[in-house]
Formats: sequence, C-alpha cells, structure tokens
Amino acid sequence: MTDVPRAETRAITPVEALALREAEAGGDPFLSWRSGDGEQQIRVLHEGVERVTVGRKAESDVSLHWDAEVSRTHALLEHVGGQWSVVDDGLSTNGTYVNGGRVVGRRRLHDHDRVCFGQTVIVFREPQAGERSDSTARVSSRATIVLTPTQRKVLIALCRPVNESRFATPATNKQIAEEVFLSVDAVKAHLRILFERFGLEALPQNEKRARLAARVLLDGVLQPHDF
Repeated sequence: MTDVPRAETRAITPVEALALREAEAGGDPFLSWRSGDGEQQIRVLHEGVERVTVGRKAESDVSLHWDAEVSRTHALLEHVGGQWSVVDDGLSTNGTYVNGGRVVGRRRLHDHDRVCFGQTVIVFREPQAGERSDSTARVSSRATIVLTPTQRKVLIALCRPVNESRFATPATNKQIAEEVFLSVDAVKAHLRILFERFGLEALPQNEKRARLAARVLLDGVLQPHDF
C-alpha cells in the first residue's frame, strides 16, 4: 500500500472543522480529503447521486489530478440498495485500499472508513449511521453537558483565539496552562476528559482540538460573554 500523504497529517483548522461539522449536520453521506496543495475538500453525496467516479482525469467526479499514483480511471463509488460501496475491478494500476486492506471487486463502506487512492486518502462519512454508534451516543447537547469550573476555564482558554478569528488556531497547552494557572500535564488531562465528553476521543490527534473548539462555539456551549 502507498504511504499516507503528507497533507493528511496537517492539523485541521477551525474553518475546516466548522465545514465538517456543517456537513455532518446535513445528514447526507459525504467524502472529505485534502487536495494536492493541502486544502480540505468535501463532496456531499446528496440523495439521487448513485455513482461517483474517481480518477486522475479532470472530468472525474472526484478528480485527483495531482496524484501521479492515481490511474486516469481509478475506481467507482456506487450507491446500491441504500449502501455505498467502493468498486475497483482492476481499473487502477496501484489498487484501492480501505482501512489498509486492498479492494478486490466491491467493498461496502462504513462511517469513518479511510479509502486510499494512490497517495490520497478520502474519508467516507455517513453521519446518520454515526449518530447510531456508541461513540456518538455519548455526545450530549449543551443543555445536558456538565462542566466543572476548571474544565470550563480550559475550554474558554482553548477557544479564545478561535472566538476572535475563525482563521486562528486553538490555544496550545502551554498557552492554556498560563491562562488558567495549571501545569501543562494538568491541561492535557482536562482536555482528554473533554475530548471524551464531547465524543471526539476517536478522532486523529491533529483534529481533536479544532473539532472541540468548533463544536463548543457552534453549539453554543460557550457564549460571547464567556470571553
């Protein structure tokens, strides 16, 4: 299998986190990936879309033209019987992989599956299915989430830069520690609890902070007067 693309390791920005949050809120399945220049891309699979082509050709529905390891006609995504599958019937030179396993023919996709075409990883999301998962079931609304005073201070410090500008990044552990008068290790411990409380613990490490900031600001867990 090909190596994980460098762009995938880039930390997600608050703007990108909000875009993902909005796509999730829409309820339709969608794809997310990073283009050759590292920019986040989202393609919503609206109702009525039954077939999506993936390849290096410009006319592909998902054109990965920058990736030399992607074939001109690489693979298909098909919606059959209410389920999305990836299909690679030998069209590609370098193969298609789902969560590290090579696709031979057709493979059913599930929420959060990572599909690798050449050097590009595309994440398949199915928010409505995710809402039924145990992980998402743990996510509470702002009315039921209970925060300790210290957890609230940590959240405020984390989100302060993002509240001032959506293009800013959340505060670092060191910045949070200085604001709330805790050790960096204590801040890390509180953030681990917050990631779990908001159902984000399973996300890649480079996504958690921005997704947490986006969620608490978008859902109104923190209000303008908190800052």
